[in-house]
Amino acid sequence: MSEDGILHLSKIGRRLNLSSGAAHLPYLYFMTDSVRTPDPIQIARRLPRGTAVILRHYDTPDRYTLAKDLKRICQDRSLILIIAEDARLADIVAADGLHLPEWAITQPQPGHRRWSRLNNRILTAAVHSTRALYAAQKMGADAVLASPVFTTASHPNKDATGVFHFARQSSSALVPMIALGGITRVTAPRLIGTACAGIAAIGSLSELSRR
Repeated sequence: MSEDGILHLSKIGRRLNLSSGAAHLPYLYFMTDSVRTPDPIQIARRLPRGTAVILRHYDTPDRYTLAKDLKRICQDRSLILIIAEDARLADIVAADGLHLPEWAITQPQPGHRRWSRLNNRILTAAVHSTRALYAAQKMGADAVLASPVFTTASHPNKDATGVFHFARQSSSALVPMIALGGITRVTAPRLIGTACAGIAAIGSLSELSRR
């Protein structure tokens, strides 16, 4: 996807975000992946301002250095840095938020719970089931990333929930829902009219590193 395509995706996310009443949250999320996006810094330098960068890269040997470097880029470009799973690392680099994998919602650590009580910080969670959605709501997450909404290369053997299911779930959820999985400039417009509060992507945004 070209940078113009990314901007188009950003505009759709913004439209969804405003119509859902979640203007206090980011509307576009870049999920890093150690295989598909080995150099997230290169991509972060080309993201639209206001984009949230969720640093996963769980197996990176020096995750602290990567997080610190990303924090600097995010500050320079008005991006929002969210660290996945590691509350201590999020504290050390003064991240803007913490993202919890689904397993961490049902088995939260003390540091995870503390983030739900911090002011001016974001707590997001990954959900793949109704049970996980309820757990995230109970924990006090600011937003959840629900996936896969569309068929995705990340999980080719996993059935997509589809727009209808996402629309029904997001309309009744007590927490803003971000759509993840198969998000492209073609699929994203199909979310217009739902209570979707934003969009997240890996593959679509990873193409920025190839240009």
